[in-house]
Amino acid sequence: MTDFTPTILSAEEVERLQSRVNELERERKHLLATIEILEEISGSLNFVDVVQSVARRLGEAFGLDRCSIFLVEKADQTVRLVASYEDPSIRNYVVDLERYPELKKALRSGRTVFIPDVANDQSLAAVRGALNTRRVKSITVVPITWRGVAIGAMFLRTFRDGPAFAQVDVQFCQVIASLTAKALRNAHRFERLQERAGLTGTGSARSHERERVALIGFMRRLLDEFAAKEGPFDEGILARASADEIERLVGVAMTVLAQEAAAR
Repeated sequence: MTDFTPTILSAEEVERLQSRVNELERERKHLLATIEILEEISGSLNFVDVVQSVARRLGEAFGLDRCSIFLVEKADQTVRLVASYEDPSIRNYVVDLERYPELKKALRSGRTVFIPDVANDQSLAAVRGALNTRRVKSITVVPITWRGVAIGAMFLRTFRDGPAFAQVDVQFCQVIASLTAKALRNAHRFERLQERAGLTGTGSARSHERERVALIGFMRRLLDEFAAKEGPFDEGILARASADEIERLVGVAMTVLAQEAAAR
């Protein structure tokens, strides 16, 4: 019979194994969150649904104090808060970048800003009072970029007493930012196609309306002129007219009306 002697691990080895188990568990959660987010945003072509889904999933995954998504308007560089985990009713709020120095830095540099301890970061001196009141521990701002240009950013803030935000979590958020950028691009393309289809439909309706107006105007003038020259209409005479000739005249008239409507 083989004598089995259990291996006794040192405290250092136990700590190292526990650390590795924690890392694997964190990676598992990241993978599940990525799959869930990808399923949601890939199934939507509405940019509001995309950003709301991302903000909600990230907020739930990390138990955040705040998770917001900002987008930059290309025309005037206005920054708008378009999704918020803590207040989903916020959809289109213009923000003052002077109140968010970390957001301003991330958007201008196109690089992730990670502040693990806001209490000791000099760049947040102007807003430290408000952050202390909210018991904020860390802030992470991940740019959402498309073709090298920051089109927005994900803003994540943790509680002082909540789970720590590690570098691996930052890398996970960068992956989500990349997926979000692609989903927003698809949503933008879809909206542009809808707008073009809408314009085409509107143009067609306007053309038909012009034809209708031209037809009514033409018939009024024709009947008034004919009545002035020939006197009252005789329906019996109309009944004996050639049907083919009437059809030909109608075709000519409709062609003229279409040309008149297009010229207006």
